[in-house]
Amino acid sequence: MQRSTLRGQLSLPELMKDIGHLSSHIRVPSFPSALEGVLSNLCYFDTIIVVTYKKALKPILIYPSDPSEQSATLRMYLNKAYLLDPVFNAIQNGITPGVYRLVDMAPDSFEETEYYQTCYRNFDLVDEINILVDLDKTTTCAVSLGRQKAVGSIRRTELNNLKTVFPVLEALIHQFWLSQSGEYVERAPTTGPLKHALKTFAQGVLTGREQEVLGLLLRGHSSKSIANELGISAGTVKVHRKNIHARLDTSTQSEIFTLFLNHLDSLDREAN
Repeated sequence: MQRSTLRGQLSLPELMKDIGHLSSHIRVPSFPSALEGVLSNLCYFDTIIVVTYKKALKPILIYPSDPSEQSATLRMYLNKAYLLDPVFNAIQNGITPGVYRLVDMAPDSFEETEYYQTCYRNFDLVDEINILVDLDKTTTCAVSLGRQKAVGSIRRTELNNLKTVFPVLEALIHQFWLSQSGEYVERAPTTGPLKHALKTFAQGVLTGREQEVLGLLLRGHSSKSIANELGISAGTVKVHRKNIHARLDTSTQSEIFTLFLNHLDSLDREAN
């Protein structure tokens, strides 16, 4: 994919030209590519993916559509690891549509998780900006723009560009989905890891409370954050974490992450 260039504030004539160009692509398959071009004039990014999330189904990758641009890490995300993603979980929790940095959605210890080390580190991303659009009552579109370390975090001017234009982008993306969703929905997987995957992981081995602690731990919550979420002391959380490792015969979060991915595989086999 092309690299965008660092941008300052976009002038009104340039913006109107870009919006007009994007509008002309609403009813054709080239809309996502045209969207990338418009966004590149608002904000620098090294990577872009467009994904839709629907209840109880795996995400649908809208862009890039060329299989050669889909890395093994991206395929793992789409098939399994998305359940631990802050973006997916924010959508499940009813986040308001808008423009967000990943750091504003992620739990406090997210960068220490094996999921982060496996997925985000492989992309060498230092920042990610997500444009979230509700397509219907059960489907949300996320346009994720990744920035690599060489450039650094998003600048305030760029973030303001995206927030200013968001209402127009939201309307155009919604219209694109109304006219072209059939093409993507037809090739969507009919089954996938269910929402209860975290609840069923290690069921019968861990207690209900230990499962809750483990689910939050996998998603990137620290002991303090888990304590706040569950209304228990940080000391109690540490005891639960020790018991979890003992019951699962693990010593690192990496080993637990591998067990969780295997659990998702088993859910897939059962569903199929």
